Amino acid sequence: MRRIILYFFLLNIAFSQKILIPMDMGQRDHLKAYGLAFWILENNVNVEWLLNFRGGTFMTDTSPEIEKECRIRGINYELINASETMAIYGHIEQNNMDVVLLEKAPKIAIYTPPNKQPWDDAVTLALKYAEVPYETLWDEDVFQGKLDNYDWLHLHHEDFTGQYGKFYRNYHSAPWYIQQQREFETMATRHGFPTVHEEKKGVARAIKAYVGTGGFLFAMCSATDSYDIALASEGVDAVHSVFDGTPIDPNVQKKLDYSKSLAFMDFTIMPDPMIYEFSDIDYPPSNNPVLRGAEADYFSLFEFSAKYDPVPTMLTQNHVSVVKGFMGQTTGYHRDRIKNHVVIMGEDQTTPQVKYLHGNFGKGSYTFYGGHDPEDYQHFVGDPPTDLSLHRNSPGYRLILNNVLFPAARKKERKT
Repeated sequence: MRRIILYFFLLNIAFSQKILIPMDMGQRDHLKAYGLAFWILENNVNVEWLLNFRGGTFMTDTSPEIEKECRIRGINYELINASETMAIYGHIEQNNMDVVLLEKAPKIAIYTPPNKQPWDDAVTLALKYAEVPYETLWDEDVFQGKLDNYDWLHLHHEDFTGQYGKFYRNYHSAPWYIQQQREFETMATRHGFPTVHEEKKGVARAIKAYVGTGGFLFAMCSATDSYDIALASEGVDAVHSVFDGTPIDPNVQKKLDYSKSLAFMDFTIMPDPMIYEFSDIDYPPSNNPVLRGAEADYFSLFEFSAKYDPVPTMLTQNHVSVVKGFMGQTTGYHRDRIKNHVVIMGEDQTTPQVKYLHGNFGKGSYTFYGGHDPEDYQHFVGDPPTDLSLHRNSPGYRLILNNVLFPAARKKERKT
């Protein structure tokens, strides 16, 4: 049956010229190429994603407009005729490769505080550099049901536990910390929550419902483990009194409900405000980091069956299989704290660290990526923004942009 479908598919392209956007080592600007694919979709032209073929190359019907856009954006491209196209399909059919049709540009949203700078978040940097349009939303928008307007949601490096990023020890007397606490408490009161941590848990539950009805969720760094901790601690006071003025539940650890979290289980939280860490999910722990140095820190991407496991194959498309590691408040995930159904897509094979994972919930899915900035090994508060024009072939940033295109690979109906 597959060969019959392929035969009729090939007939449709037999007389058309194609444009190939290579994504192997020969591509001048990998990151801009994702933006080009997005732009083509916005112009109602389908794009074929050739999984595992030359690093995840894109192919589409050629036109003067697309060629011009390639030149404007500084992207390498190749024009191929019908016989060359047929040869590519034949090669894909005989190897661990496949063709995924991208049909519609997904609508992108970033959950981010209004006062954050673009360089505070690698995903925002990637979208801006690749020229992928996006909108932002915050707690008010979530409670107003605006998540349903978007296909793909990224979580800025937020602390969903209501502990203000665990910055209490070093910054609790800083004006920006005091102002943030005041704003968050006002937000919680306005929406009828007694504390900030309960308000953040409400946001986390709303996002989970969004995923369950077909949304695509992507998160990095502390937005990953703090999110699952918030879900597991529903109805439990899991924060120290310095954060909410009330004592922590003495049985908080026993009351955690791991069935409510998405990716992690059996974790132990660290509610001490003087410890810069949320739980033992994070590996290496932020309060006792293992500083191997950028030269020695790498993680490996898994190779999946393109024909039978297209989702993780899409999410791991790259021109290399080994990627530079990078740190963050949550640098990676301890393998023993990951639920069995979760697909591990990237890991450090010498330690318990998982760097990149994917899972399904309801009709939607989520992808968690450890670390802060793939091209800023040890990011500090106040560091200058990463200039992606200097890292236009970044394998670490490619993983982010794989996720941005992923929702375009299938049509879905959202249940509201």
